[in-house]
Amino acid sequence: MAPVNIHDFRDLARRRLPKIFFDYIDGGSFEEETMRANRSDFARFGLRQTVLSEVRQQDLSTVYLGRRHPLPFMLGPVGFLGLYSGRGEEKAVRAAHAAGIPFCLSTFSIASLADLRAVTGGPLHFQLYVLEDRSLSEAFLATAEQAGVDTLFVTVDTAITGIRERDVRNGFRSLTRVTPGLLARLALKPRWLVDVAMRGMPSVRAIEHRPDFGRGALEQAASLSRRIDKTLSWKDIAWLRERWAGKLIVKGVLAPEDAVAARNLGCDGVVISNHGGRQLDGASSTIGALPAIRAAVGPDFCLMLDGGIRRGTDILKAVGLGADGVMLGRAYAYGLAAAGEAGVAEVIAILTREVSISLVLMGIASIDELKAAGSAAVQHKGGGA
Repeated sequence: MAPVNIHDFRDLARRRLPKIFFDYIDGGSFEEETMRANRSDFARFGLRQTVLSEVRQQDLSTVYLGRRHPLPFMLGPVGFLGLYSGRGEEKAVRAAHAAGIPFCLSTFSIASLADLRAVTGGPLHFQLYVLEDRSLSEAFLATAEQAGVDTLFVTVDTAITGIRERDVRNGFRSLTRVTPGLLARLALKPRWLVDVAMRGMPSVRAIEHRPDFGRGALEQAASLSRRIDKTLSWKDIAWLRERWAGKLIVKGVLAPEDAVAARNLGCDGVVISNHGGRQLDGASSTIGALPAIRAAVGPDFCLMLDGGIRRGTDILKAVGLGADGVMLGRAYAYGLAAAGEAGVAEVIAILTREVSISLVLMGIASIDELKAAGSAAVQHKGGGA
């Protein structure tokens, strides 16, 4: 049976991927409380239905990151897409640009920005992890400039990595090479093995020229993680603001005062994010943090949101509560793992249909109208806006 929603794609991804890679996509830190809250807290908010509205032409476009886009969501950075499907980053960016929406490449990617630029002339964004070695961070920035990246997302919530117990059990990032035991586990998924691993274990292309990072994606990922700057502070964001001429977005904000600090430093926006529930377990869900952050920064500062998006109604709730746009993560990674580029395209199509149908049932003709309606359209189920 063809998948009809994102949950179906998750099931297909679980069946196709080796457990070590599915759990990396699917898991959170410690008890996974925050990861679950990212999903469950959407149910705290309801959409207001109205009927017998005059029929008007629907418009799903809206402005975020300084430009009008045809849909209120984009593909956010997800590490190691090339381990889920062969040439996964290239497949994902083609699907995104076919839909007219942005794609953001993670530092922890199999493909490089140059690889993506070879397959698309569309807009590219880049997610930067600031490393202790500032010269390498500078090299990443220079590469981004050469590739025509106009928006840089700097991730700030990973000074130390949360314990992701599924990864610990599977050996992700502790295994630095393909051992006989790992090879036996990978061989249980022959379709994946043929697609991804028959040409050898992929490498993180951005650093494969650096022998000190090791060989192969597993060893390079472990080395990169160890080198993330644990002393990152607002003075480093100020340095990036001076260094980067394009749009600068701070990713990993949950507290209103942090969003205000980013705005006051001249950043162009923030992503309300808890790293998919993979860092501080017990932290707020992103949808729960959104209203207070919007109230703190005012109406004109760009707020993006990720975490827990599985339905078009989730996107509408986020936009109605104050997000300018939404970034997909696991949702499209499941589609990629299940069915490659076609899977990502179908995830985008499913969410687009759900957004469209739900707006009609709300009596709202456009995303801009939803934004203007705000709490009149998206209401806390406990009463009040």
